[in-house]
Amino acid sequence: MQGSFILFIGLHIRIQRRIDLFADRAKIYVRSGKGGDGHVSFRRELYVPNGGPDGGDGGDGGDVIFVIDKGLNTLTDFKNIRKYKAGDGEEGGKRKCHGKNGNDIVIKVPPGTVIKDFDTGKVIMDMADREEPFVLLKGGRGGKGNQHYATSTMQAPRYAQPGQSAIEKTLTLELKMIADVGLVGFPSVGKSTILSKVSNARPKIADYHFTTLVPNLGVVALGEGRGFVMADIPGIIEGAAEGVGLGLDFLRHIERTRVLLHVIDAASVEGRDPLDDIDKINAELESYSKQLAERPTIIVANKLDVLPQEDREVILKKLRDRFEPEIPVLAISAATGEGIKELLEVTYKMLETAPEDVLEFSPEITLEEYTSRIEELPYTVSKADDEEGVYYVEGPRIEKMLGYTNLEDNKGFLFFQDFMKKNGIIDELKALGIEEGDTVRIYGWAFEYVE
Repeated sequence: MQGSFILFIGLHIRIQRRIDLFADRAKIYVRSGKGGDGHVSFRRELYVPNGGPDGGDGGDGGDVIFVIDKGLNTLTDFKNIRKYKAGDGEEGGKRKCHGKNGNDIVIKVPPGTVIKDFDTGKVIMDMADREEPFVLLKGGRGGKGNQHYATSTMQAPRYAQPGQSAIEKTLTLELKMIADVGLVGFPSVGKSTILSKVSNARPKIADYHFTTLVPNLGVVALGEGRGFVMADIPGIIEGAAEGVGLGLDFLRHIERTRVLLHVIDAASVEGRDPLDDIDKINAELESYSKQLAERPTIIVANKLDVLPQEDREVILKKLRDRFEPEIPVLAISAATGEGIKELLEVTYKMLETAPEDVLEFSPEITLEEYTSRIEELPYTVSKADDEEGVYYVEGPRIEKMLGYTNLEDNKGFLFFQDFMKKNGIIDELKALGIEEGDTVRIYGWAFEYVE
């Protein structure tokens, strides 16, 4: 038993490593640059004993920018590099010297990448085939030096503005492949062979009882300037729409295709029933997306070269009686090339009438809401009407602070106190007349005010 257990673990590790190569989803951390602090300094020159303030402004932090790189077709790079940080702005200097701006970080992604918030799963931006760069996170503005705060009554200000904070987010990147035509079907029905015969793609092909793990793209050239992009979508299995196997990973690549070629093993080489296979795959497509189930489709009856002519005619009649004229049924042999030319011509004609718009996923979060810095969010400070000596501090800025602060930890509590001072909340409580011993309520927490 022990030997079997060790063998099983080894097999599991080997399979897991192969699956990890299927790089169509990645989790990454991104951070914009913090703005540099303004500087506090005063002119110190010979014969000028009381020079005025000359502290320079801090530099702006760098932005986090996404761009499409058409030379990429996977998210493999993000498996190795998971953290992306823009440069911080430098602090201002003496003699009104402006701090250097932080460098932007430019993240290159393949066409079809959808950027989502990791925690909520909501879409932030669908890059699709976007031409212009997308600035996800703006760097913090640099703070003003003390030269800006001199007045007739305050000629030597010892205060400079701090730079704006950085913004940090955890994202999910999902690749939803962009292709005109998608090859779908159960494993081992011949999709990879078809793609290799009709395009410049060279997928790995073998008579395995396992599915291809990586989608492949190929350009199909028909001559006279005609052609289209075809994708070999890895084999879908029953239960894919519920996440069985790698089903959801594969199904997302079909969403952007305009025409589906539903490939079946019409000769039942694997002992499968081709009509039953079609029903099962269609059920998976509809379960995943009703729009997907309504895509223009061609049923491609493959492997008929291994059948006698009379058996071939029987299975084709069953298929055509069942699906035509709504769905055309074409007989081919990917191994010999029989019927391939006709299939490509019919596919091209179907593309000419298929909807041309590439499916794009609408943002589910406004960028302004998603990237707001905590110091830009509102809050309120109020005195209770029905309780003596009770005050309330509320609002999005307070909720966000509490979300990443452990008030039961000593460091967390010290941070909380500093936050209350720096944001002017203590001053507002004093303006409302708070006295020592009064109570401050903050979202389920109650604090005693001590001078």
